[in-house]
Amino acid sequence: MIVHLIDGTYELFRHFYGLRRFAKGDALPFGAAVGVLNTVLEMIEDGATHLGVATDHVIESFRNRLWPGYKTGDGLEPALFRQFHPLEDALAAMGVVVWPMVELEADDGLASAARIAAADAHVHKVSIWTPDKDLAQCVEDERIVQVDRRTKEIRGAAGVRAKFGVDPERIPDFLALVGDAADGYPGLAGIGRVTAARLIGRYGALESFPPEVLGDQRDLALLFKELATLRTEAELFADVEQLRWCGPSGKFAAWTERFSSPRLLERSRRAAAGLERRLGQ
Repeated sequence: MIVHLIDGTYELFRHFYGLRRFAKGDALPFGAAVGVLNTVLEMIEDGATHLGVATDHVIESFRNRLWPGYKTGDGLEPALFRQFHPLEDALAAMGVVVWPMVELEADDGLASAARIAAADAHVHKVSIWTPDKDLAQCVEDERIVQVDRRTKEIRGAAGVRAKFGVDPERIPDFLALVGDAADGYPGLAGIGRVTAARLIGRYGALESFPPEVLGDQRDLALLFKELATLRTEAELFADVEQLRWCGPSGKFAAWTERFSSPRLLERSRRAAAGLERRLGQ
């Protein structure tokens, strides 16, 4: 069994700005949400059976209390933000498990879900669908992998090492040193990717660095590491079978009507019927 974990926030952004380029600024009000639903449904049509989608129900999290420059919802376009909650409800109506994250972020939700799924002996692979470098810390050999939909690249532990120069478990240390502009923390002055990988390769975790290496930037580095470290303690589900897709609920028709996408309803019903036939064989 393969468990597919999807970054709903990333997918919504991807479709929103992709549609804007394609439609030259004249996108439909729920066009990005429809795009995400299509993407998830395509995965189901391609054979995915166990899925979960994590979203940032609110943009801010506990990390904003740790670092004032951490990313917020400021500057988020209203046309994009207005699609977050309808997307969550529509996915649930389509029969997909959704985790709208509040105190934690969507990335923490994906990390927590990966932990729970990987602990199940019936699961032979967990695929985390996001290019976000934070999630590279969750990769375990070829059992938990990261999938970049844009490049079609599937990264196991060897892929993470090739891309970043460090093992997956050292990604928080790496990001603490080089920073993460998307999340709003700068890293340490004078340390780039090559230097960061070399230092981590020599000393290991930041806590093991000799005092003179980071000097008076040590506390700042440890703070950035805390920002970069994903939380895995969210108990999002108890049994991986809760992630099995069984078809849309009766509420999905209203969402496809609201989104002016009747074909989504037809496809989801057809996919559910196909799944029922396969299970009956």
